[in-house]
Amino acid sequence: LAMPAATTPPAVDLDTAQLDQIIGVKGQPNGGVYQFAVPRRDPVTENGMPLSPAGPLGLANGIGFQPTGNGKAAITGDLVLTGDEVNPVVKALRENGIDVTAIHSHMLDEQPRLFFLHFWANDDALKLARGLRAALDKTATAKS
Repeated sequence: LAMPAATTPPAVDLDTAQLDQIIGVKGQPNGGVYQFAVPRRDPVTENGMPLSPAGPLGLANGIGFQPTGNGKAAITGDLVLTGDEVNPVVKALRENGIDVTAIHSHMLDEQPRLFFLHFWANDDALKLARGLRAALDKTATAKS
């Protein structure tokens, strides 16, 4: 039997260097989507045990940019927020044309209490990146 030819994932047709600069961390291409993981700076515990910002519990903000042509991108992902960050982040996203699609929690006994905000938009990629940066600036997230 012949093995099927390996296919290369589609290139990310966006200015990824500019996206990295605006978001403040380096993204990674994954199957034609440019993805960011932006960790929180503050310590989080669950039942008194410290949780890593990276790993299976998803304490990093996840952001994906999928090119839709002519410098535009569909963006989606989720932001990890404390209760006092939710309203300022929602306001920043809406002011920048980014829709909030869900807000929910994952855990029961984490400290501080965390909420996960999902978002979506399709517009100029750099404009959306600036909108996401405005939202991230309302949170305790890392920026290199």
